[in-house]
Amino acid sequence: MKKVFTALVLLVTTISFAQDQYTKGMQKAFQLWGEGKTTEASNMFERISNAEMDNWLPYYYVAQINTIVSFGEKDKEKLTQQLEKAQEFIDLAKAISPDNPEIMVQQAMTHTAWIAFDGATYGMTLSGKVVALYAKAAQLAPDNPRVVFSKAEWDMGSAQYFGQDTAPYCKDVERSLELFANFKPESDFHPNWGADRAETTHKHCTK
Repeated sequence: MKKVFTALVLLVTTISFAQDQYTKGMQKAFQLWGEGKTTEASNMFERISNAEMDNWLPYYYVAQINTIVSFGEKDKEKLTQQLEKAQEFIDLAKAISPDNPEIMVQQAMTHTAWIAFDGATYGMTLSGKVVALYAKAAQLAPDNPRVVFSKAEWDMGSAQYFGQDTAPYCKDVERSLELFANFKPESDFHPNWGADRAETTHKHCTK
C-alpha cells in the first residue's frame, strides 16, 4: 500500500511539474511575442510543442506568428519559408484537434497571406479554400467571435477587391464585437485575439 501511495505521489508531482513548466514556457513565449521578438517567441512555442505533443495550442501559435509576420513581406524566399513553417504546424495542430474552428481560421489566414503576397498567382487556387474554411468554421462555431469577424474581414476584402460595397458586412463586424464582449477562453492560453481589430474595422464602417 505504501509503495502504491508513493507511486501516486510521484505521479502527481511529475504531472504538476510538467504543467508548471508548460505554464512558464507559454508565459515566456507570449512575453517574447509582446516584446516584438517574433522569432524567439516562435522558437519557444516550437520547443513547448516538442514536449506537449498532444496539445494543439503551441503548434497553433507557431503557425500564427509565422503567418502574421508574412503579411507585407516582399522577399518571396523569406515569405515561403515562414508560410511553409506555418502550414507544417497547422497540419500538426489539425492532427491533434481535427474540426477545430480556431485552427480553421488560422488556416484561412495562412492562405490569405499567400493571396496578399501575390493575388494573381494564389488567388485562383486558394480563395475558394478560404471561403470553404470560413463556411465550415461558422457552421461549427457560429458564436465564436474570431470566426464571425475573420469571415467578415475576408468578405469585406473580397468585396473591395471586386469594387463592391463593403457595408453589408459591417453588421457581421458589429455582431463579432458583441461576441467578443462575452467571450471566455477555455484557458489563459487559448485564442483570445481579434477584439481590437474588430473595433478598428467597425470604426471604419461607421465613418
